[in-house]
Amino acid sequence: KVGDKAPDFELKDTNGNKVKLSDFKGKKVVLYFYPKDDTPGCTIQACQFRDNSDKLKRLNAIVLGVSPDNEVSHKKFADKFNLNFTLLCDTDKIVSKLYGVFEKKNFMGKESYGITRSTFIIESENIEKIFYKVNPKKSIEDVHEALKK
Repeated sequence: KVGDKAPDFELKDTNGNKVKLSDFKGKKVVLYFYPKDDTPGCTIQACQFRDNSDKLKRLNAIVLGVSPDNEVSHKKFADKFNLNFTLLCDTDKIVSKLYGVFEKKNFMGKESYGITRSTFIIESENIEKIFYKVNPKKSIEDVHEALKK
């Protein structure tokens, strides 16, 4: 919930390096969860973060994208779209479950589990803002407005 201490975690990035949330103390962290690399909505959202990276940096914010995809998939996705932020591999969905975004979904009458597109803004180790069921086309506007406050 907003105001809670953000759960710390450690995940591998596209190069196999271990990344911890606690590595970014003193910065605003835009932690966004997305379902799958190189799919239409996820690509739109990632490219918006890429295209607005200067604005986010001016607000002392860094972006971490999290999905259940592996390093190879993330590397292809990042290279294909020249992504300029860190993608993290949550292949076991541990962090997604920790943040409550791995949920039961219903698509055309079929139930399955997956990532609900969500964004958390974290500052001073606390969750400052949460966006659930994010619209990938509108995501960057919401994040930018929340960071300016």
